[in-house]
Amino acid sequence: MSDFTPFLARMRADGQPELAIAVFRHYFEALTLGATGLMPESELEPVALLPDLAELGHFAPRGERELDRLAVVKLNGGLGTSMGMERAKSLLPVKGGKRFIDLIADQLVHLRKTLSARLPLVLMDSFRTQRDTLDALDGHPVLDQDVPSSFLQHRVPKVVASDLSPACHTDDDLNWCPPGHGDLYPALATSGLLDELLANGFTHAFVSNADNLGAIPSPALLGWMLERDLPFVMECADRTAADKKGGHLARKLGGGLVLREVAQCPDGDLDAFQDTYRHRYFNSNNLWVDLRSVRRLIDEIQKNQGALGLPLIRNKKPLDPTNPTGDGATVIYQLETAMGSAIALFEGADAVRVGRDRFMPVKTTNDLLLMASDVYAVTGGGQLTAIVATLPSVDLDPRFFKTIQDFEARITAPLSLVSARSLTVRGDVRFGSGVVIKGDVVIDHAGPEPLVLSDVTLEG
Repeated sequence: MSDFTPFLARMRADGQPELAIAVFRHYFEALTLGATGLMPESELEPVALLPDLAELGHFAPRGERELDRLAVVKLNGGLGTSMGMERAKSLLPVKGGKRFIDLIADQLVHLRKTLSARLPLVLMDSFRTQRDTLDALDGHPVLDQDVPSSFLQHRVPKVVASDLSPACHTDDDLNWCPPGHGDLYPALATSGLLDELLANGFTHAFVSNADNLGAIPSPALLGWMLERDLPFVMECADRTAADKKGGHLARKLGGGLVLREVAQCPDGDLDAFQDTYRHRYFNSNNLWVDLRSVRRLIDEIQKNQGALGLPLIRNKKPLDPTNPTGDGATVIYQLETAMGSAIALFEGADAVRVGRDRFMPVKTTNDLLLMASDVYAVTGGGQLTAIVATLPSVDLDPRFFKTIQDFEARITAPLSLVSARSLTVRGDVRFGSGVVIKGDVVIDHAGPEPLVLSDVTLEG
């Protein structure tokens, strides 16, 4: 077994709490013993049918009566690195000049007023997202609440794949990584926020990604959860071809529900993993948790010396993803867990089928273009609503639109896509105001100078 001593010294010098160190040690030791975190298809069976949120409306009155027991937790540690960002993705302008965080705050303030509930907003931040996000919300009434508005996720060392030693880059920030959003449970405890929430009468939490503006607290779902005394509920949506690489819900042979991410799928099972008819539901990462059950989980982790119980996700990456050559080319492991995997830990945990209106994340500039367009409207209280039955597909040339800097330089005004079925752009194209897309449009520009479009309707 490889030596954990240098990892221990590094984490203690960084001020990481003992619980976080114990959890990381558990996964590191599993790695040294050959653990891969893989979940073979032979050990799983598909989930045939889930309760549907659309049929749970009669539980809404109970949920509204007991909404004061609910806290809203947003995962806000993401930096949007896939789009070339170096700050919280929630600070990205997305609609009418408003940022994700602005719309989230508007949604909660609206719900507080209309349902007379406390509904505190709690952000799980990283060291690189906390200050900027809180500054962005400074003075906003959403921060008027009984509990802290932010807590920090932990960070853990990257592990060199060749010899399982700590990564050692001259830029120390590159030697660390987040331990996945499964860190939610230990971080709630070590921050003291878990016990503070419970002490203030918050028994449940609704957790979702900060880039998913469809994730709004549902009184019907809360009422259903309370009526059935469920410790954990995962919102799942129907998988389409666009979702085939995302984590899917399954059932252990003869056992309970589990979540399998693509990093946990053996290469030989990839076809089955991506079969959206076999595995029908994907995890939206909208989760409902009973905080009292989380408290008991933390007690078990401490008793078992860091054994969190969530399946290991061994992510293999270059040490510096932005410069995967030279001194950034060292192959490392990021040892992670997924918070949705806790569905296997809580006895009686369940999942519910929801519509796509509760899952509208922005992972790429394609998503951002669509959300900024007239396909989506902001209704009362910051809620985003698609005004078309079928969303058009968008495929922007990654050579010119991959990063947010390139995107903002080339798209200076929202496009009209309400009458579009698809938009494909190849080449250096600049979009000004008044661009309307109808039907299936392909723009293929190979000239040396940018193609500039404004005040034009394109039909295909």
